[in-house]
Amino acid sequence: MVLALACVLAPQASGGSLPLPTRLANALAVRGNRSDASGAVALDLRSGKVVFARHGDLPLAPASNEKLTVTYAALEELGPDYRFSTEVLGNGEQTGSTWHGNVYLRGYGDPTLDSLQLDRLATQLSQLGIRRIDGRILGDESWFDAKRTAPGWKAEFYINECPPLSALVANRAVYQGHVARMPAIAAAGVFRTRLRAHGIASGPVGAGVAPASADVLAIVRSKPLPAILEEMDETSDNFVAEMLLKDLGRQAGTAGTTAAGAAVVRHVLAAAGIPLAGVRIVDGSGLSLLDRLTANTVVALLDRAWSDPAMQHWVWAALPVAGQTGTLEDRMDAGPAYGMVRAKTGTTDDASALSGYVGDRYVFAILQNGSPVSATAAREAQDRFATALASAAGQ
Repeated sequence: MVLALACVLAPQASGGSLPLPTRLANALAVRGNRSDASGAVALDLRSGKVVFARHGDLPLAPASNEKLTVTYAALEELGPDYRFSTEVLGNGEQTGSTWHGNVYLRGYGDPTLDSLQLDRLATQLSQLGIRRIDGRILGDESWFDAKRTAPGWKAEFYINECPPLSALVANRAVYQGHVARMPAIAAAGVFRTRLRAHGIASGPVGAGVAPASADVLAIVRSKPLPAILEEMDETSDNFVAEMLLKDLGRQAGTAGTTAAGAAVVRHVLAAAGIPLAGVRIVDGSGLSLLDRLTANTVVALLDRAWSDPAMQHWVWAALPVAGQTGTLEDRMDAGPAYGMVRAKTGTTDDASALSGYVGDRYVFAILQNGSPVSATAAREAQDRFATALASAAGQ
């Protein structure tokens, strides 16, 4: 009888035969993680039922999972066809090959603006027959405010984690071998070198705001929004997230500020019925020590995106793939999670997170905090949790 009973119980002791909630709880049981400062939720996309929840309503620092809120709001408010613009405006007139007056390089918050795009602007001026500008080249960053960081950042985050924020930044503010603290002037400097390469002489560079009467002489546009979101989420790009948040504030809110952008994000989430109890949206990147999300909020956001045909593909495509791309390239590179899990990572000294999809079967969120958080232990628990869901999805 003892032998027979052992034979019956033996299969139940293996991980694969345990109930999924038990397997998920076991996955999170990694030494070094604080269970009282962690939240985890998993939802079955087919049935809509929660298959696991632990501290789902606990407000936690989300690290770069904050970027998911910006991704959702940007797609909702700006749409997948949206492109950033950068313009050259002239205040004066052209006589022969000379432009009499100042020329303004006006930025509209493109985080991907680079020397190649500035060269295209210079080409357009050359095609107008301009060979000399007798005024100055002035960088116009008035589309956003002049604040270079976001609220709640540690001092060392400036430059080290994110270049200076401005409506006009070229080459991520890298100019003559250093990160420029006045990015608009630096961008004007790069533009002046491209003008020279096209045989156009000009006066010195500086900063200024183009008058309303100025004429548009040239314009370039960025890649469509989904390509920018993919860059942001795959590599967890803080700069792109913060620039996009300010642009949301300018396009859909009250001003080109971080606070206005955060208000837009919160409004969009509320309108979608996503729970916001305990949530604080302070910046776009998750660097702010003031940010708070809950696992319930993140799962609801991802579930809402999945159920929206106009949004599902773009959110899915923006996320790193386990063992293959972005910040998940070296994680879950074998086993059932490989290629099946698409999720946004997040890492700071005080927070670690992983949230996303397991094929078309599950959506999950894991937020873990600590002082500091154990990144190694947190990632092990996250990977085990996602792998357990992938294993269940394949059964």
